[in-house]
Amino acid sequence: MRLRRKIKHLLAAFAVSASMGVVADAEEITVFAAASLKEALDQITASFETETGHKVTTSFAGSSALARQIEYGAPADIFISASTEWMDRLAETGHIITETRVDLLQNRLVLIAADAGIEAATITPETDLNAMLNGGKLAMALTEAVPAGIYGKAALQHLGLWKNVEGSVAQTDNVRAALALVALRAAPLGIVYATDAIAEPRVHVNGVFPSETHPPIVYPAAVTTKSKSPAATALLDYLRSDTAHDIFDKHGFIVARE
Repeated sequence: MRLRRKIKHLLAAFAVSASMGVVADAEEITVFAAASLKEALDQITASFETETGHKVTTSFAGSSALARQIEYGAPADIFISASTEWMDRLAETGHIITETRVDLLQNRLVLIAADAGIEAATITPETDLNAMLNGGKLAMALTEAVPAGIYGKAALQHLGLWKNVEGSVAQTDNVRAALALVALRAAPLGIVYATDAIAEPRVHVNGVFPSETHPPIVYPAAVTTKSKSPAATALLDYLRSDTAHDIFDKHGFIVARE
């Protein structure tokens, strides 16, 4: 399987090369991706650009906002969502090429704080979030629209903690904004992905939500039906290469391997 991925990676990288080994006319590829992917995807696309000569433009935001932009006609070639729900919606409305859809990654949900000193522990129904907040706010992405917020609310409801903290939640447009509130000490606690906590040295993980408390955190990717870049499929293949897997691993993602 590893050899097969390597061969597929090389074919993708040189699919548009001239017969003498010189890259043909460079293509421009626009990627709409969940905000939590920023650091990893920036590194991967930079590597792809170096290897192929193509130009990749990335737009990061909450998956719900990006999906709606695609529905309204935004010129994205590839969409990478932090939930299957928004990708399902685009599939149902005919905005992605369904045969290109793949599940790239998984993630974990954690409770973060700006102050160190509390050893990370599993969040349970006995966890006293109100005492930990001490009158402050719990930063979360939009709990009815953004995947990280939806997962966070589901976990709190499963544990019987939601009603106790609902009035203290500060909702943000995407998970990185929730992360920033804690990093800047505007909120004492936040619920984000484990990979977000790794990306921000000013926050510390205080707790981990059991995977059974929320839907699986899966990142599907697909080429859109409005894509005009022949190289979009090559980039999607590259995201499944060993090079990309190593980068995703480094940033804390759980890679969906073949």
